[in-house]
Amino acid sequence: MKIISWNVNGLRASVNKGLIEKIGSMDPDILCLQEIKATGEQVQEALSELNGYHIYTNSAERKGYSGTAILLKGEPQRMIPDMGIAHHDKEGRILTADLGEFYVVNAYVPNSGAELARLDYRKTWDQDMLNFLKGLEKEKPVIYCGDLNVAHKEIDIARPKANYNKTAGFTQTEIDGMDAYLSSDLVDTWREQHPAEVKYSWWSFRGQARAKNIGWRIDYVLVSRSLFSRVTDSFIWNDVEGSDHCPVGILLE
Repeated sequence: MKIISWNVNGLRASVNKGLIEKIGSMDPDILCLQEIKATGEQVQEALSELNGYHIYTNSAERKGYSGTAILLKGEPQRMIPDMGIAHHDKEGRILTADLGEFYVVNAYVPNSGAELARLDYRKTWDQDMLNFLKGLEKEKPVIYCGDLNVAHKEIDIARPKANYNKTAGFTQTEIDGMDAYLSSDLVDTWREQHPAEVKYSWWSFRGQARAKNIGWRIDYVLVSRSLFSRVTDSFIWNDVEGSDHCPVGILLE
């Protein structure tokens, strides 16, 4: 089973850049998309030429902002939008598929913002998200994937010293949030399987950052430790273009 996560930074714009053809070539069984910036109806229309997938969405109340989608080759037992906390559940940031033997939780984690204006909110969000995941895990294992908006270690960011505690995505508060996930028996599949490899999943549009590979690894697939033995491969496809992020994913036997 191939599970792929990709922040497409606007689904309709991404379709114009060849998203449907890329989905065909990647051939995921499960595709989790973030930052779709579209309503459910707009997503269905934009992907109308895509065959073989059931399409589920969770859109933000604000038009053209945030939002998540999950595309499945099979049908889920149920879909769960949001985490059930009103002040978190307005931006379409979470969509969960119950696939019977495990949950797939697709998330677009809030950015702490310019001048770290949303850092306190981000701290609360991470704590509540962990509680949500552990609640699901009481029933069955979880796969938690998406744009988690944090570079966990210095190896995950091209310029750590220049950004530490200054830039959203590489503050100690956000790093502590990721530490909490991993100390709660969730496994960072890529880093566990590639402990010393430098690879990024997001690059700024500024200053030819992607061409120079001045990037961040902020897109992840975390899995319950009980599920990790079934992960045969993890990957970051940084040669796939069409967004400021690239696809990341796992193969699950």
